[in-house]
Amino acid sequence: MTNDKEPAYLLNYIFLSYFVTNVCRKIGETFRYERESNDLNFLPEVNNGVKTMRAVRLFAVFCLTILIGAAASAGAFGQEPKTAGENPNPPKEAVRERLTNTSVPTETKRSDDRYRIGFQDTIEVTVYKHGDFGGTFNVSSDGTIRLPRLDEPIYVVCKTERELAEEIAQKHKTILKNPFVNVRAVEQRSQSFAVIGAVEKPGSFYLNRRIRLLELLSFAGGPSDKAGRKMIVARTGSSSVCRQENNNVAVNDDSDVTLSEFVIDDVLKGKTNAWMQPGDIVSVMEADVAYVVGNVNKPKTIQLKDPITLTQAIAAAEGLKPSTKKDKVRILRQKPDSIEREEMFFDLVAIDKRQIQDPLLLPNDIVDVSEDSKKAAIKKVINIFTGGLGNVPYLLGRP
Repeated sequence: MTNDKEPAYLLNYIFLSYFVTNVCRKIGETFRYERESNDLNFLPEVNNGVKTMRAVRLFAVFCLTILIGAAASAGAFGQEPKTAGENPNPPKEAVRERLTNTSVPTETKRSDDRYRIGFQDTIEVTVYKHGDFGGTFNVSSDGTIRLPRLDEPIYVVCKTERELAEEIAQKHKTILKNPFVNVRAVEQRSQSFAVIGAVEKPGSFYLNRRIRLLELLSFAGGPSDKAGRKMIVARTGSSSVCRQENNNVAVNDDSDVTLSEFVIDDVLKGKTNAWMQPGDIVSVMEADVAYVVGNVNKPKTIQLKDPITLTQAIAAAEGLKPSTKKDKVRILRQKPDSIEREEMFFDLVAIDKRQIQDPLLLPNDIVDVSEDSKKAAIKKVINIFTGGLGNVPYLLGRP
């Protein structure tokens, strides 16, 4: 609380200081004037006023005394008035109790981004001023570590560094007074993610924070040229995965393996971007293929990254050769769960006239474009007569 009399003391102090400063300046001028008049022995009326100057000098001393008194009365300037009965020097116990009872904002929501210790991690335990109580330890297969001075192992999996430090300090209180413990995960190898399949840099990635699917895919260099339309995320239920219960205690999640399918384009465009969990395996599927063979200009294997129809596949093979049997293009399609194939025939002329629908190709389809033998024979005859007698051997079927 601020003293209400402080403004009054301040104004009095400023006023008296200004007044005494002017009086002292006048006194100095008077002393100099009196000395000159005594030395030169002229202006006797000034000599007669020496008594008046002495009176002024006494008045200045009086004002200076008032100024000192005002400063002394304001000696407690800026101090709060003390309450009657309050001890100016409270004991240390009272101070400690006052600090203990002071309300401090606490963390109401635990962050999910904090790293939690898992299997295969290496942690460093430091006990302040007791180096032989700590050390570097590998988390065992049962999720525990053993400290030198403790009889029982400590379960560390799914605990944060701070939580584990507090637990170790609590256990050491039986042999140490107010132990200070620090825990640090020096090698974080439990939270691994794998990206395999049609990516530029497949491999495993060790992270100590949460990550989404798109960012994890970028670590692997993104999809390669062989990538198709889909990717599979296998959630293996790794024992290194920790989940938050209602009481904010992290426990192991030993759920079964689950498979989730994502469209690569949706992930790359940010339409779908799921959170990953340690132990997840992302498999980027290679594009399915179909084959175009027979009487086309360039037989080839076609990647089915997007839905492709029969006519689109023939166009990708640079079109049909002359004398093609357009009314009977064959598609060989593998039967489900079998090595046998079924035959389907389509009329390109009817498709072109939109009399029938242009069929979509499925993975491993074989498009076989046949040659019309009659049209081929007629063409040979025409070529003989238009090309001269030198082409007669072709009529006999010679190459």
